[in-house]
Amino acid sequence: MSAPERIPPGRMSETSLTGEATRVLLAEGTLTVLGQITEASNAVLYGTVEHEGRTLPCVYKPVAGERPLWDFPDGNLARREVAAYEVSRALGWPLIPATVLREGPHGEGMCQAWVGEPLDAAQRAEAPREPDAPQQPDARRESDAPDEGEIPPPGAEKERDPGQPEPEPLLALIEGDEPGEGWKAVGFADVGGGRTALLVHADDPRLRRLAVLDAVINNGDRKGGHLLPLPDGRLYAIDHGVSFHVDDKLRTLLWGWAGEELTAEATEALRGLSAALSPGLRAQDAAQGTGTPAVRLCELLTGAEVEAMRKRVEAMLSSGRHPLPGSDWPAIPWPPL
Repeated sequence: MSAPERIPPGRMSETSLTGEATRVLLAEGTLTVLGQITEASNAVLYGTVEHEGRTLPCVYKPVAGERPLWDFPDGNLARREVAAYEVSRALGWPLIPATVLREGPHGEGMCQAWVGEPLDAAQRAEAPREPDAPQQPDARRESDAPDEGEIPPPGAEKERDPGQPEPEPLLALIEGDEPGEGWKAVGFADVGGGRTALLVHADDPRLRRLAVLDAVINNGDRKGGHLLPLPDGRLYAIDHGVSFHVDDKLRTLLWGWAGEELTAEATEALRGLSAALSPGLRAQDAAQGTGTPAVRLCELLTGAEVEAMRKRVEAMLSSGRHPLPGSDWPAIPWPPL
């Protein structure tokens, strides 16, 4: 049975990495930094949180270690990462590991459940005393290719148990002009030597949900390295700091459904999110002190960003289709994988 078939259809229940218990553990637990993922362009620290006898490996990204981006002058990456998790939960899709905004050893930052096997001491670099100081505004995004001897990126695992099945591939480069059954075409890529290959992604319901989520949050950096499939069929997505811009900046590898009709499941999820984001309900919930997703998003994003997201949701519901690439912004991130 393929990985997607192991996931029941319809709105999925929260898993251990995305659910409320994990969120509370991340928010209230004692955070200990054990190492640093040094190839990232921003400070990304590996550690654990411990609370009431439970210990969970996590990623901690302090705001103090962020590089300002010229095209994202408002807010910070940490708050947008948390906002992306809140939107994923509001849609009913456990696609993003539990993520919270909290104080840590290096100040306020986002703390997210680690995906994959915990790192042992031999895999960890020395924990920094202080994260690198923020630099001048930069348009760079986090690199996906780790240098030799550095901590692997979130989701990278130790040597796999031979008895554990490999996750099915989600991306591939193939020869020819057609993607073949079970795949969706993204575009042609230069593979060197004057040759090109067709970049494709799996025609997978998990990826299709993620394509909708990315369109909602206006994700400007959906690379292949940000997809973390597990052998049991779960798929997680990470690195959403470059999202929620008020202008169209959607850059993704998941264009295979562009222009196609939304699934009934996606339409239902978007309607629920649309209702939660309506200005009247947002104001009512805020006045009553209700901790709804809309209220939490308003605490993490600017009013203009929340309103722009509401309009994107309404546009998708009005068209009934996945969005098409825009003409004013590169449609595919670089490097794509």
